[in-house]
Amino acid sequence: MRQIIKEPMSFVKKIFNSKRNPKEIKKTYISWIPLTSLSQLEEIKQQSNSEVIAVFKHSTRCGISRMVLKQFENSVKSGTASFKAYYLDLLAYRAISDEVATIYQITHQSPQIIFIKSGLVLRHASHYEITQLNIQELLENQPKLPF
Repeated sequence: MRQIIKEPMSFVKKIFNSKRNPKEIKKTYISWIPLTSLSQLEEIKQQSNSEVIAVFKHSTRCGISRMVLKQFENSVKSGTASFKAYYLDLLAYRAISDEVATIYQITHQSPQIIFIKSGLVLRHASHYEITQLNIQELLENQPKLPF
Protein backbone atom coordinates (compact mmCIF):
# COMPACT_ATOMS: atom_id res chain seq x y z
CA MET A 1 0.00 0.00 0.00
CA ARG A 2 1.24 3.42 -0.96
CA GLN A 3 1.64 6.14 1.56
CA ILE A 4 0.34 9.53 0.51
CA ILE A 5 2.65 12.39 1.34
CA LYS A 6 0.67 15.52 2.03
CA GLU A 7 3.55 17.93 1.47
CA PRO A 8 6.16 16.39 -0.78
CA MET A 9 8.50 19.35 -0.40
CA SER A 10 8.25 19.64 3.38
CA PHE A 11 11.60 17.94 3.93
CA VAL A 12 13.30 20.27 1.47
CA LYS A 13 11.58 23.28 3.02
CA LYS A 14 12.84 22.28 6.45
CA ILE A 15 16.40 22.19 5.19
CA PHE A 16 16.48 25.22 2.93
CA ASN A 17 13.67 27.37 4.21
CA SER A 18 14.54 27.50 7.86
CA LYS A 19 13.48 30.45 9.94
CA ARG A 20 16.96 31.79 10.43
CA ASN A 21 17.35 35.50 10.85
CA PRO A 22 17.85 37.12 7.49
CA LYS A 23 21.28 38.54 6.86
CA GLU A 24 21.52 41.91 8.55
CA ILE A 25 22.09 44.84 6.28
CA LYS A 26 24.98 46.88 7.54
CA LYS A 27 24.21 50.53 7.98
CA THR A 28 26.39 53.00 6.19
CA TYR A 29 26.84 56.54 7.46
CA ILE A 30 27.47 57.82 3.95
CA SER A 31 24.57 59.36 2.05
CA TRP A 32 25.75 58.81 -1.51
CA ILE A 33 24.76 61.39 -4.10
CA PRO A 34 24.73 59.92 -7.61
CA LEU A 35 27.07 61.83 -9.94
CA THR A 36 25.24 61.61 -13.26
CA SER A 37 25.78 64.88 -15.10
CA LEU A 38 28.66 67.13 -16.06
CA SER A 39 26.83 70.12 -14.55
CA GLN A 40 27.23 68.57 -11.10
CA LEU A 41 31.00 69.06 -11.36
CA GLU A 42 30.54 72.84 -11.09
CA GLU A 43 28.24 72.31 -8.09
CA ILE A 44 30.92 70.14 -6.47
CA LYS A 45 33.51 72.85 -7.01
CA GLN A 46 31.21 75.48 -5.43
CA GLN A 47 30.19 73.25 -2.52
CA SER A 48 33.84 72.48 -1.80
CA ASN A 49 34.33 76.12 -0.78
CA SER A 50 32.37 75.43 2.41
CA GLU A 51 32.84 71.70 3.01
CA VAL A 52 34.88 68.68 2.01
CA ILE A 53 33.48 66.80 -0.98
CA ALA A 54 34.34 63.20 -1.83
CA VAL A 55 33.96 61.65 -5.28
CA PHE A 56 34.11 57.86 -5.35
CA LYS A 57 34.73 56.45 -8.83
CA HIS A 58 33.45 52.87 -8.98
CA SER A 59 33.41 50.20 -11.68
CA THR A 60 30.23 48.20 -11.13
CA ARG A 61 31.70 45.16 -12.94
CA CYS A 62 34.85 44.96 -10.84
CA GLY A 63 34.92 42.77 -7.74
CA ILE A 64 37.87 44.67 -6.28
CA SER A 65 36.06 47.96 -6.72
CA ARG A 66 32.96 46.57 -5.01
CA MET A 67 35.01 45.18 -2.11
CA VAL A 68 36.89 48.47 -1.62
CA LEU A 69 33.61 50.41 -1.71
CA LYS A 70 32.13 48.18 1.01
CA GLN A 71 35.29 48.43 3.14
CA PHE A 72 35.30 52.20 2.76
CA GLU A 73 31.63 52.41 3.77
CA ASN A 74 32.30 50.21 6.79
CA SER A 75 35.27 52.36 7.85
CA VAL A 76 33.25 55.57 8.02
CA LYS A 77 31.81 56.01 11.49
CA SER A 78 28.86 58.20 12.45
CA GLY A 79 31.07 61.07 13.65
CA THR A 80 33.25 61.10 10.55
CA ALA A 81 30.51 61.33 7.96
CA SER A 82 30.85 65.12 7.88
CA PHE A 83 31.53 65.33 4.17
CA LYS A 84 29.37 65.16 1.07
CA ALA A 85 29.97 62.01 -0.94
CA TYR A 86 29.30 61.58 -4.64
CA TYR A 87 29.15 58.14 -6.24
CA LEU A 88 30.25 57.87 -9.88
CA ASP A 89 29.38 54.72 -11.84
CA LEU A 90 32.27 54.63 -14.30
CA LEU A 91 30.61 52.32 -16.78
CA ALA A 92 27.48 54.42 -17.10
CA TYR A 93 29.18 57.85 -16.93
CA ARG A 94 32.66 57.50 -18.41
CA ALA A 95 32.59 61.05 -19.83
CA ILE A 96 32.11 62.46 -16.32
CA SER A 97 35.01 60.36 -15.05
CA ASP A 98 37.22 61.69 -17.83
CA GLU A 99 36.21 65.26 -16.97
CA VAL A 100 37.00 64.70 -13.26
CA ALA A 101 40.47 63.48 -14.27
CA THR A 102 40.97 66.56 -16.45
CA ILE A 103 39.67 69.15 -13.97
CA TYR A 104 41.61 67.81 -11.00
CA GLN A 105 44.65 66.60 -12.99
CA ILE A 106 44.52 63.09 -11.58
CA THR A 107 45.17 59.96 -13.59
CA HIS A 108 42.02 57.85 -13.90
CA GLN A 109 41.93 54.81 -11.61
CA SER A 110 39.18 52.47 -10.46
CA PRO A 111 38.23 52.36 -7.74
CA GLN A 112 39.33 55.86 -6.80
CA ILE A 113 38.32 58.43 -4.22
CA ILE A 114 39.05 62.13 -4.47
CA PHE A 115 38.55 64.55 -1.59
CA ILE A 116 38.04 68.14 -2.74
CA LYS A 117 38.21 71.33 -0.68
CA SER A 118 38.08 74.88 -2.07
CA GLY A 119 38.12 73.52 -5.62
CA LEU A 120 41.41 71.68 -5.08
CA VAL A 121 42.31 68.06 -4.41
CA LEU A 122 42.82 67.62 -0.70
CA ARG A 123 43.70 63.92 -1.02
CA HIS A 124 43.12 61.09 -3.47
CA ALA A 125 43.63 57.36 -3.29
CA SER A 126 42.96 54.31 -5.43
CA HIS A 127 42.48 50.59 -5.02
CA TYR A 128 43.36 49.21 -1.57
CA GLU A 129 44.95 52.53 -0.55
CA ILE A 130 41.36 53.76 -0.11
CA THR A 131 40.82 51.30 2.74
CA GLN A 132 43.87 52.69 4.54
CA LEU A 133 42.64 56.29 4.63
CA ASN A 134 42.07 57.85 8.03
CA ILE A 135 38.99 59.92 7.22
CA GLN A 136 38.78 61.57 10.64
CA GLU A 137 42.39 62.74 10.44
CA LEU A 138 41.87 63.95 6.88
CA LEU A 139 38.83 66.02 7.88
CA GLU A 140 40.43 67.44 11.04
CA ASN A 141 43.82 68.31 9.56
CA GLN A 142 42.87 70.09 6.38
CA PRO A 143 45.58 72.39 5.10
CA LYS A 144 44.73 76.06 4.99
CA LEU A 145 44.20 76.80 1.34
CA PRO A 146 44.84 80.32 -0.01
CA PHE A 147 41.17 81.22 -0.65
